[in-house]
Amino acid sequence: MAALAWLLIPVAAAVAAATWGSWAGRNRKVGDVAELAGYERFRAAMERRDPGASPGSDAA
Repeated sequence: MAALAWLLIPVAAAVAAATWGSWAGRNRKVGDVAELAGYERFRAAMERRDPGASPGSDAA
C-alpha cells in the first residue's frame, strides 16, 4: 500500500501541473477588446471637444 501512495504523489503532481499549464495558457483576448473599446470612446470624446479651447483651460 505504501508503494501505491508513493506512485500517486507524482501522478497528482503531474495532473496539477497540467491543470495549471492549461490555465496559464488560456486565451485572454476578452480584456483587450474592452480596453480597445474604451480607447475608441476616449478618442471620440477628444474629437468632439471644442477645438478653440486650450488644453490647460477650464472652459466649460
